[in-house]
Amino acid sequence: MAKDVDLSSKEWLDLIFEGKNKDFGAYELRSDSPKRHNKSVIYTLIGIAIVALLAFGYTSLNKYLTERRLEQERLEQEALAKQMEQEMEEEEIQQEIEIPEEKEQVLEEEIQNSQKVTEMNIVDDSEVKEPPKTIESQKEDERQVGAVNEDRGSDDITKPTEQAHQEVVPEIKPIVEPPKEEKKEEPKPEPKKEEPKPEKDEVFQSAAHMPSYPGGDAALMKYLSDHLRYPQAAADNNIQGKVIVQFVVEKNGKIGEVKVARSVDKDLDREAIRVCKSLPAFSPGRNAVGDPVRVWYTLPVQFKLQGVN
Repeated sequence: MAKDVDLSSKEWLDLIFEGKNKDFGAYELRSDSPKRHNKSVIYTLIGIAIVALLAFGYTSLNKYLTERRLEQERLEQEALAKQMEQEMEEEEIQQEIEIPEEKEQVLEEEIQNSQKVTEMNIVDDSEVKEPPKTIESQKEDERQVGAVNEDRGSDDITKPTEQAHQEVVPEIKPIVEPPKEEKKEEPKPEPKKEEPKPEKDEVFQSAAHMPSYPGGDAALMKYLSDHLRYPQAAADNNIQGKVIVQFVVEKNGKIGEVKVARSVDKDLDREAIRVCKSLPAFSPGRNAVGDPVRVWYTLPVQFKLQGVN
């Protein structure tokens, strides 16, 4: 029956203070006790609700700021990567344009040198002092001169040399051969130099279809943010910055050689190389024909401490 009694009820107080001085402070404290308990419970619940709201608001604000910072860093990295790719493409296009011009100049010079022939000057007949000898007459003169030189004379000094000439020359009958037409040799065009075929293991700076990360650049940035571990030494010294890493995407899409193109700190460089080596396989780069090729891939890795400008 004691369980059914409300100890804070007025009847219970009157029963306790029956025959006693109710003007004493204890009676008033007892009678106001339920109100005070109810107020304390209400105030406690209000305080708990306010604390919960503040905690929820702080957590939401921190999450929003973090996502906004990561999004801004991702956009900066994408802009930097696109800028570097554009610069590389412009350099390659400029090199491709310059090389053919040099080859054309060399070919023109070689053709001009090969086309140099003896120039013939045409004049009037009145200006010609002696008519040019024909080929037949030149050969006949050569044979006569040869026959004269072969007659070395006799031991008899009284015998005139002219007699020897008269005896020898009539016996030689020059054989006249029909003149052969001289064929002018036309300059042969030089064979075109075949461009050396690229070796199978050659690594290209760019390709017709560049390698791509599964899920795109957003997935690549998320992988970096999830797997990067800030080196403790760099964090203690407030070292932060952007490390530019280059690595080879093999024909099967796996990560090959990794190097740092722009360094910030040795600890940050090592961490950036470690994360890049752990990347999953890419979609490999392909040439214009569609065959997979090895390609250099440039990736900026941002290291930034929270609360440090």
